Amino acid sequence: MTFVIGADCVDVLDRACIEECPIDCIFIGNRMAYIQPDECIDCGACEPVCPVEAIHYEDDIPEGQEQFASENARFFADPLPGRAAALGQPGGATGVGPLGVDTPYVQAFQP
Repeated sequence: MTFVIGADCVDVLDRACIEECPIDCIFIGNRMAYIQPDECIDCGACEPVCPVEAIHYEDDIPEGQEQFASENARFFADPLPGRAAALGQPGGATGVGPLGVDTPYVQAFQP
């Protein structure tokens, strides 16, 4: 299990969660942030600092936002526009920096 960033992050990108994550597994896309599910250690440090309550434990995603669990994983598993290869497990967001892309679902998402 892991934590997931949901719909309330789209077009907000507060980034308080990034500062709290002890293992640096929250990456910045274009419209929202994404948690690398294989690197997340389920510590929960990110959840209470999110001002828009966009972070949820995978089993507690609000109804209607279930797709965001897949989108958080897809962000790392699939090549996205502007990236020739999948991001995979880069071992930390700081070294990668803001990526400026989103999954197609998030690109088209209307809050």
